Amino acid sequence: MSNTCFHCGLEVTSHNRIQANIEQAPQDFCCAGCASVCQIIHQSGLGAFYSQQTSSMLPAVTLEYPLEFYDAPAFQQPFLESAPEGEKIITLISDTIHCAACVWLIEKALNSLTGVNWVRANLTDKRIRLSWNEGDIQLSQIMQRLADLGYSAMPFEQNIAEQLANRSNKAMLYKIGFAAFTMMNLLWISIALYTGASEGKYHQYFQWLGFALATPTLFYSGSGFLKSAYTGLRNGLMNMDVPISIGALTTYFYSVYVLLGFSAKGEVYFDTVVNFIFVILIGRYLESSAKKSSISASSSLQQLQPKVALVIKDKDEIITPIAAININDQVLIRPGERIPVDGYVRSGASDTDESLLSGESRPVAKKIGDEVFAGSVNGQGALEIVVSQTLKQSVLGKIVSLVENTQHNKSAVVCSIDRIIPYFVGVTIFLALATFVYWYPEDFDLALLSATSVLIITCPCAFGLATPMSIAVASGAAIKEKMLIKNSDTLEVLNQVDWVVFDKTGTLTLGEFKVEQVVYSPAQQQAKKSDLMQIMASIEKYSEHPLAQAIVVENQQALLTTNDFQSTPGQGVSASIDGVAYKIGKLSFVDSSQQVDADMLKNSQQIELQGSSCIWCSTQDQVLGFVALSDQIKADAKATIAQLLATGKQVSILSGDSQVVTQKVADYLGIKHVVAQALPEDKASYIKQLQQQHQVLMIGDGVNDAPALVQADTSMAIGSGSDVSVNHADVVLLKSTLSPILAMITLAQRTSRTIKQNITFALLYNALMVPLAMMAKVTPLFAAIAMPISSLIVIGNAARLRKK
Repeated sequence: MSNTCFHCGLEVTSHNRIQANIEQAPQDFCCAGCASVCQIIHQSGLGAFYSQQTSSMLPAVTLEYPLEFYDAPAFQQPFLESAPEGEKIITLISDTIHCAACVWLIEKALNSLTGVNWVRANLTDKRIRLSWNEGDIQLSQIMQRLADLGYSAMPFEQNIAEQLANRSNKAMLYKIGFAAFTMMNLLWISIALYTGASEGKYHQYFQWLGFALATPTLFYSGSGFLKSAYTGLRNGLMNMDVPISIGALTTYFYSVYVLLGFSAKGEVYFDTVVNFIFVILIGRYLESSAKKSSISASSSLQQLQPKVALVIKDKDEIITPIAAININDQVLIRPGERIPVDGYVRSGASDTDESLLSGESRPVAKKIGDEVFAGSVNGQGALEIVVSQTLKQSVLGKIVSLVENTQHNKSAVVCSIDRIIPYFVGVTIFLALATFVYWYPEDFDLALLSATSVLIITCPCAFGLATPMSIAVASGAAIKEKMLIKNSDTLEVLNQVDWVVFDKTGTLTLGEFKVEQVVYSPAQQQAKKSDLMQIMASIEKYSEHPLAQAIVVENQQALLTTNDFQSTPGQGVSASIDGVAYKIGKLSFVDSSQQVDADMLKNSQQIELQGSSCIWCSTQDQVLGFVALSDQIKADAKATIAQLLATGKQVSILSGDSQVVTQKVADYLGIKHVVAQALPEDKASYIKQLQQQHQVLMIGDGVNDAPALVQADTSMAIGSGSDVSVNHADVVLLKSTLSPILAMITLAQRTSRTIKQNITFALLYNALMVPLAMMAKVTPLFAAIAMPISSLIVIGNAARLRKK
């Protein structure tokens, strides 16, 4: 028994062996796809095809660099993303990804490699994001596997991506131009044959001329389809180019069969081959252009980062590429220039426009020691800054990374569709074969053309684009409104949310606290006010909490040296100064033995009734006093809550602050459900309890909100909040206002509606056109026109999401 595939020559084992009868003899195949293709070729009378086949039907894809280059740290470093130790994450770009089946094939093949953690291929921007363990597999092995599949790939960088896209478009335009030339000439030949030349002495001359024009068109202009189909079948997997290639090759070789005189009554269809190759190429080009214009958000963000900067070295100003700037380099920012890197001001003073990052249009004053961020615009003063973050770790770089990664975090619907696509193609081939068998007794030419029409008109591309295209466009629309979607599933979940939970401090309120009053214990009345503030500020400087930062800002004394700093989320902080241990935070945290003075306690309760928050300070022996701080409710909070309630959603406040303060904010905003004095684990438990009957959206900004953000069905973080909350949320709101929450919910509803429209259209298109093709009511040329139009309709419908 043969140990190689009768069709493609790959190894056949006991695990993948498929047997089928070819010319009444059983043959071994490596997959059902090869068996089906071989049967169609022989049933079409094209068995001689195998005698002409060489060991490699098409040239293999070669890598851009030698294999050892890809494993060199210096090569990888500019492209790697931050990841846990031992793991590496990189984004590749491949201009040879052109259908949903390509996505499925790449993910399936790479995920099967030992050491690869996960793979996310994206049809809309032709990128492959993957993670691998460097101890188990090398990047060179992954790149080689991609090349074996027929996909040329390079590490993603914006300028490289643009070059690859331009090169691909240029090559496609050459192919389109050549196909257009041969199509126009074949049109005249067809007119001559259809108007009488078919009976004249030049009949065979015209047929040979058609062969001369169609052959280079098929193998040059159509080489992309043939190559993609071959690599797919060679790996035992289907893609959309398989039925297209079978249709083109079958029609071409049958025409050659007639041309050589093996059929007395048959006609040649070289014009059909050329026409549908031309039309499909036009469709692919328009589809690629539509995708590029629909998902340009991240590219436009990257344009906001300058490509060079003035680096000061030995008092000289040297123009240096951004990628070559290192941490601690000194960079000069002239008035009116866009700041190229994150850093802090070494000398000079100015105002900067940070609206790109924060959504706030007011200029931010900068002086020595203040932080500046890439993407913001310098005002009238010159600044010398010291670089504190690399290109990828800058605030703008992280935003771009969030946008890029959003499109690779696939929703459940996309994953389901990706799994269906290969079977969809297999069914297409089966239906084409059934059509050929049905019409064959009546007329061979009719059977051939009808089967070809079925192969061409069936379009899983529209089906495969329905969801990822909508999500990609929605993500681009969101970033323009200062909303970063980190998890694409949130667009589906938000549409089902019926309960919204808000943190209070920094979310419903501005989080910009001011010290209103300092109250001392009776034993501390003789101490200076600055002494208590100095102690509290020296310890609180290590905390990210807005209340802590307000205390640090208010202090006018030099900070003291602290040791053993510890933070207890939801409670407070502790540290030691000159050997004395201090606690700062809630009264229950700092005064476990209940030593607080009764009058001071009553005073704090009265202050809290007025909406202020009290932060206490104590030593191991006594309570020293407290600081009263007040916060302001955001201007649009009341309108936002009212609109959420008007749409039928329930709203809660979930805060770690006192019951009195939290209730006062809730009463003002009209919120009935209030949970105060909640620890991080209490917040997560509350969300879990709600999830038993509701779909929950959590909105927060602090470290203590992280467990609740993770627990909720979907979550949003205020971008000005802590890194922890931002990292754990599904959506990051760069504006400090609350109106983007409503905009995000509306966008999610529109996206969900658009996805349903696209999937419905794709299903209806195939349900209508495939039966017509099987009934011989559709010509191959019409099929070639209809197939790309269906994809363009899906893309156009998704593009409507860009409108406000």
